[in-house]
Amino acid sequence: MNTFAITNARIVPITSPPFTGTLLATDGVITAVGPELTIPEGVERIDAHGAWLLPGLIDAHVHLGMHPEGEDSSGTDVNEMTDPNMAAVRAIDAIDPFDPGFDDALAGGITAVNVNPGSGNPIGGQTVAIHTHGRWIDEMVLRAPSGIKSALGENPKRIYGGKGKTPSTRLGTAMVIREAFIEAQNYMAAADPAKRDAKLEALAMVLRREIPWRQHAHRTDDVATALRLAEEFGYELVLDHGTEAHVLADVVAARNVPVLIGPLFTTKSKVELRGRSLANPRRLAEAGVEISIITDHPVIPINFLIHQCTLAVKEGLDPDTALRAVTINPAKVLGLAERLGSLEVGKDADVVLWSGDPLNVLSRALRVWIGGKTVMEYDAATRTPVVAARKVVPE
Repeated sequence: MNTFAITNARIVPITSPPFTGTLLATDGVITAVGPELTIPEGVERIDAHGAWLLPGLIDAHVHLGMHPEGEDSSGTDVNEMTDPNMAAVRAIDAIDPFDPGFDDALAGGITAVNVNPGSGNPIGGQTVAIHTHGRWIDEMVLRAPSGIKSALGENPKRIYGGKGKTPSTRLGTAMVIREAFIEAQNYMAAADPAKRDAKLEALAMVLRREIPWRQHAHRTDDVATALRLAEEFGYELVLDHGTEAHVLADVVAARNVPVLIGPLFTTKSKVELRGRSLANPRRLAEAGVEISIITDHPVIPINFLIHQCTLAVKEGLDPDTALRAVTINPAKVLGLAERLGSLEVGKDADVVLWSGDPLNVLSRALRVWIGGKTVMEYDAATRTPVVAARKVVPE
C-alpha cells in the first residue's frame, strides 16, 4: 500500500470548520483526517510546518486543451461552427493533455476542470470533467459526458447571422434549441434501436436528467429564456457565466439552479458584459444561489482562479462561500461531490498544500497531489512550479 501522512497542517476541510492536524491517505484515498491521529509505523510523514491544506480546486468551465494559449487557429478546436446543433460532438475528442495550461492549473492548485466546447453554436456539444495531470486524456477522465453546452445571446446569433443562416436573433436561437428537444422527445418515444442518431441520443441524456444542460447566458433576458426552456422540457439546468443573473437571483434560487459565475477579470468588452461586476458573486450568494467561480480559460489564465475569489471577497463575498465556490460547489455541479471538493474520509486524495491562506494573493500552492501522487512541487530556490513528467519514456 502507498500510504502517507501530512502532519502539522492547517486543514481546511471545506464542509466543516478548519483545524490544525493530520491527513492520512492510502492508495489515493483519504483514510483519516483529524486534529489528533495515530500514524501507523513506517508511514511516510510530510511535515506541513503550519501550511494550509485544502482539497484541490475545481474550475467547472474551461476550454483547456481545446483552445491552447499561444497558438494560431490551427491549434484551436473549441467550436464546430458548421451546424447550429452540435450535440453529438465531444470535447474529449479535442483535448491535448500537453497544453501548457495544464501546468498552469497545477501551479494554481487546480486538480480538476470541466472542459466545454465553445459558445458559437446554440448547442455546442458534450463536456467532460477531467483531472489536470496525465499523459493521455482517457486516464484523466472523471466523468464523460458531464453535460451538454448550449449558448444563448450574442455569440450564436453573430456567427450564424453572419452566414445568413438561422439563428440570427435571440428568438431564432431559442427556436433551434426548442426544436432540437422536441425532435429528441419524438426520437425517445419511437424507441427504434435500429435507427440510432448521435445528436438525439445526446439530447435524450439531458431529457432523462442523466447529465445537466450547461447554458451559456450573460444578459438577464437570456437567463430568463434559459429558465423558461428548462421548465418547458424538465431538464437539469446549470447557468454558465450568469453575468446578470443577480437581477433574477430570487427566481434562480427558488428553482435551485446553480450559477457558474465568471470570468470576473474581463473588461466589459461587449454588450452582454455591461453588468459584469466582482460584486455579483456576493449578490447571488446572498440571495441563496449556489455559486461556483470560473475562469473560462484561456479567457482568464486558469491559475488566476483563486484570485478571482479573493477579489470577490473584497467586494463582500463571504470567504467560506468563496472557497466553496472553487471546491465542493463545482464538484456538485459535475456530479463528483462523492469523490472531490472536500477533505473527508473516502474521497480522492486530491489535495493541495498552500503556503498560507489561499485567499491571500501572496500565498501559493507548494505541493499538489492527485490520487495521492505528487504532481507539482514548488521549487523555492528557482521560484518555479515543477510538474511531474507526463510522458512515459521506454527504458
